[in-house]
Amino acid sequence: MQNKMNGIARVWRGSTKPENAEAFESFLRDKVFPGFENGLKGYHGAQLLRRRLDDHVEFTTIMWFDSIESVRLFAGDDYETAHIDPGVQKLLWQYDKKSLHSEVCFSSI
Repeated sequence: MQNKMNGIARVWRGSTKPENAEAFESFLRDKVFPGFENGLKGYHGAQLLRRRLDDHVEFTTIMWFDSIESVRLFAGDDYETAHIDPGVQKLLWQYDKKSLHSEVCFSSI
């Protein structure tokens, strides 16, 4: 297999109560991520993962960027701080205050 991507993966996790999971997923899928598609330099898409646990639903977002500089264009100088839309924050039960940034060493997607 060939390495098809280099760059940075921005990973964030948050959880909702089960009754808020659909609204949270819809907000990210239908409003947040499509807004990045147009004009966010160095952004290459996102993945949204969902996992049902006993008393909550955990979501993981993975956003793909060219570089830390591209992440800074998106998130500002304090790029590790998670940016949570105030309208959706009320749906969250708990969430990471910081996003994790890792170099992509290999990807088959």
